[in-house]
Amino acid sequence: MTPPISRTRDEFIAYMGQALEAQGLPPIAGRMLGLLIFDGAPRSFSDLATELEVSRGSISANARQLLARGAIVKQNRPGDRQDYFCVAEQSLDQILIDLIARMTATSEAVRGFAEALPSDEGARRRLCGLADFYAAMAGGVTQALQRLGMRR
Repeated sequence: MTPPISRTRDEFIAYMGQALEAQGLPPIAGRMLGLLIFDGAPRSFSDLATELEVSRGSISANARQLLARGAIVKQNRPGDRQDYFCVAEQSLDQILIDLIARMTATSEAVRGFAEALPSDEGARRRLCGLADFYAAMAGGVTQALQRLGMRR
């Protein structure tokens, strides 16, 4: 790998750690996902721990989170006792599906608070506006998911 590609790879992996941390996941999970996306090939449990300079326990814990979210899949190879991980084919779709669910849940929760207030209360109008914002965002992400699905 040439130095510019290697540098871009390292920066991308670090960025993914920060990006997923902002979404509530541990940075190691983001770094794992970034490495798997960039390299495009299945990586063994041991390779991930060595490459990311973290413990096997950390890889195990973060792999479970990524597996549960559908972002990665685990593979086994005949005659090899190690687990291998790669990006799930639909992982980006799953990220959008999770985002839609979170925005929809937030919209519904905020609307519930708003409906508990008198209709002439200014806080009710503001809360309804916030609920509408989250509902609109969920709708926009749903449209994006549909458009991306049609391009395949």
